Amino acid sequence: MSLTVHLLHEPPEPALNQLRSELQPGVTLTFGDALVEQPQYEVLVAARAEREHLEASPVLRALIIPFAGLPHETRALLGDFPHLTVHNLHHNAGAVAEMTIALLLAAAKSILPCDRALRRHDWRPRYASNPAILLEGRTALILGYGAIGRRVACLCRGLGMDVIATRRRATGAGSESVYPPETLWDLLPRADVLIVTLPLTAETEGLIGHAELALLPPTSVLVNVGRGPVVDEEALYHALQYGTVHAAGLDVWYAYPSDEHSRMHTPPSGFPFHELDNVVMSPHRAGGGGSVEVEKNRMAHLARLLNAAAAGLEIPDRVDIEAGY
Repeated sequence: MSLTVHLLHEPPEPALNQLRSELQPGVTLTFGDALVEQPQYEVLVAARAEREHLEASPVLRALIIPFAGLPHETRALLGDFPHLTVHNLHHNAGAVAEMTIALLLAAAKSILPCDRALRRHDWRPRYASNPAILLEGRTALILGYGAIGRRVACLCRGLGMDVIATRRRATGAGSESVYPPETLWDLLPRADVLIVTLPLTAETEGLIGHAELALLPPTSVLVNVGRGPVVDEEALYHALQYGTVHAAGLDVWYAYPSDEHSRMHTPPSGFPFHELDNVVMSPHRAGGGGSVEVEKNRMAHLARLLNAAAAGLEIPDRVDIEAGY
């Protein structure tokens, strides 16, 4: 049992030591963007592989993207490499699910406006009309029922909610009802909570627009931890501004800093979401990148895929290149 694996970026020492401790004997690791002469790696681990990385090794058979999703540029490039299989890591599904519920509760209970008021020693929100939404007994509609969506469903049930979901390949699963994407318009009027965990593809971009938001109950809460443009930017802003949607918790956005200098002054949207009291804003940190626990999970998941490849087994978590996830 032997396998040569090239990691485009070498993990920090603690993570690397953990990875090596969990790999089966016979798995050899190499590192770095500068490829050695005549490389012979069979698996490439890269967030955003370039053509030269895919062409360098004549025995390359699999690409592992060390997170969930398929970057657009990688997807376009893979058309020239039909023999390669592509795989994701779903190591952070638990972290994203937890943040989803945090955003949901903060938005549904109007926590941030009350927090800001009490920091000013202002107790008036306690005696005013309470905008909080009771979640127990309500219905959550989860768009995207993969590793993250299933974790979110478990947590929603723990809050006493009913769960329905859409999935590209719809099947019944436990106590949830899972439906195909084309039933979306029938499901939206039932959704007291709409949770988006979808990747961004040609099919999902703008999936939730003016018409779809208008179908939601006026007391609905929307949470997006998938990709910002799955929900139309203008439509969402106006729905929140005018009360078509009661509140939202957003971890993913429409504009991101282009470099380190711009990280201190880049608006996440062309619309002033920051002026709305019914929005909870998070800077795309649900996945927990950089945290010790999440990096440990990443190495454990990577080891599982590499050990399967070394044993000649089917590598888990294969990505459908045509669908984009």
